[in-house]
Amino acid sequence: MLVKRVAMISVHTSPLAPLGGRKAGGMNVYIRELAQEMGRRGVQVDIFTRRSQADQPEIDQRLGPNVRVVYLPVGPATPLQPEAIYPYLSQFTMRLMAFATLHNMRYDVVYSHYWLSGWVAYKLKEAWGTPFVQMFHTLGHMKERIQRAAVLNNDNQRIQVETEIVQWADAVVAATPAEESQLLWLYRSKARKIEVIPPGVNIQRFHTLPGDHGPKPILNGDHMLLFVGRIEPLKAVDTILEALRILRENCRPVYEQVHLMIVGGDPAIDPEIAELRQLAGRLGVEKAVTFAGARDQAELPALYRAASAVIMPSDYESFGMVALEAMASGTPVIASAVGGLAYLVRDGVTGYHVPARHPRLLAEKIAALLTDDQQRQAMGASAAQVAREYAWPAVTDQIMRLLEDVAFRRARQRA
Repeated sequence: MLVKRVAMISVHTSPLAPLGGRKAGGMNVYIRELAQEMGRRGVQVDIFTRRSQADQPEIDQRLGPNVRVVYLPVGPATPLQPEAIYPYLSQFTMRLMAFATLHNMRYDVVYSHYWLSGWVAYKLKEAWGTPFVQMFHTLGHMKERIQRAAVLNNDNQRIQVETEIVQWADAVVAATPAEESQLLWLYRSKARKIEVIPPGVNIQRFHTLPGDHGPKPILNGDHMLLFVGRIEPLKAVDTILEALRILRENCRPVYEQVHLMIVGGDPAIDPEIAELRQLAGRLGVEKAVTFAGARDQAELPALYRAASAVIMPSDYESFGMVALEAMASGTPVIASAVGGLAYLVRDGVTGYHVPARHPRLLAEKIAALLTDDQQRQAMGASAAQVAREYAWPAVTDQIMRLLEDVAFRRARQRA
């Protein structure tokens, strides 16, 4: 085995951050779960991230044997937007190299996540000669096409850096065939560099319980609809609120059974949540909505299992880890037919597809699911079966084969 030590880089967010907070979502879960599975196999994994809170230790070993989260003091010890972190990347790289020198660490391969980390990985490759594998998780080109907030040209810093990383990396992991096509089309990647390897799910944590495929528990007399994720415009939470209004006006019996729980963000301070509260009030559905804030992942299995459906109306999802966790828990998913969700959720089998930003069709699918117990239970059972195909051990096998291949090719070049 060539790969015995791996440096994972996640500059802008820690894998230990509570889910649903700012910039804490599927990527955090991916890094944490993959590192733990690699650690169980005897691979030493150091995850390098920026210290964003003063009380974060230099080294955190809570993820278990052979896995360390290393917090580097770079810039102010406070959360920053990714664009604000970019000027600190040279400092991050120097701090990482100093840590490796001090602890006499040599890594066989670097696995970098998100565009900021890919820049650092390339600088390490220049300094150490260590090959690196890149996973973007989201692509700047796709987000800007959807948001229509900027002109797509080389003046866009993120897109320019992503384009360079695609050329620099020894391999690029795409979560779905759709992302592979985007890398080929928008970034002119070489096809041989791309490996399509989906994220996984922890089926020891997210699974069904005996009797799960009977009727779902009713919470306070309501069927619970569940949203889990960051509270930002691309997640389109407002579309769910609009769908609730449509149910209230056109399908009152269903509406009176429904309660929406929104998991993510900080209800006390997030302006996005304040706006959603105001929208719920204007639409007359505020009594049917709870803003539960960010939750630790240990709390999520019970929430998924209690839900009658998980709703993901996103404008863009490169994969959709929440959908996979919900499916593993035996819960159908109603999702926009975009990005990875179009591949992961099987329409009419494990849930339903709806067009993005189409609250009326979303309302129709919610009503269809909640008024057909037999169909809902069948979808939940199918969802759990499909999710088992994505168990982390199988996904880690694919990642390790790729890392070994990259390390072998670099060793052969040096010979």
